Amino acid sequence: MSLPVFSRFTGPIVLATGLLFIVAELILLGSYDATDRVATVHRPTYLAGGALYFLAFGGLLLSLVAMSQWQASRAGLLGLVGFVAAVIGTLFMSGDLWFETFAVPWLGDVAPEVFGKAGGVLMVGGFSSYVLFAAGWALFGMASLRARVFPIAISATIIVGGIIGFQALIPPFGLPLGVAITSLGFWMTRRSAAGATRSDSLALA
Repeated sequence: MSLPVFSRFTGPIVLATGLLFIVAELILLGSYDATDRVATVHRPTYLAGGALYFLAFGGLLLSLVAMSQWQASRAGLLGLVGFVAAVIGTLFMSGDLWFETFAVPWLGDVAPEVFGKAGGVLMVGGFSSYVLFAAGWALFGMASLRARVFPIAISATIIVGGIIGFQALIPPFGLPLGVAITSLGFWMTRRSAAGATRSDSLALA
């Protein structure tokens, strides 16, 4: 695969995003208590994990662009639809994560009673984020599987990670997608390095 010089950095970006995704999920998992949400959101480790997770979602958007570039010529219309859906879903989920990380602890201080009163537009917005995120990544994985640019196992894991990612804001349900992105980043980095080596060899020949 022939890539511009700048594109050779996409592998490390995707790899770093996947690793950050996994680390953040593990931190959140270690501090998450489903029986006491107010106490959970006030734990420093949970706040740190949430902040890292939010950064990972930013990296996920960059990774989507990089991944899409690699398979754009073979992914066709399904690839375009999957890319757009995954971008929108990730943006929605990022907004939800920002609220969970930074606004919810404040609400726990000033109005803890709201935790038992969620509903209405808030529930509609939250549920739409989960659906769009899961559907977007599942579609992107399907497009990758069809394009046959990435390894089949990684594309399949992206599909699974997207579906399970419906609950990605609750650890450990984001881990499968994190593993898929990490694996793909490692594969992309190796392919880029191999391509650069071949280019250097041809230049010296």
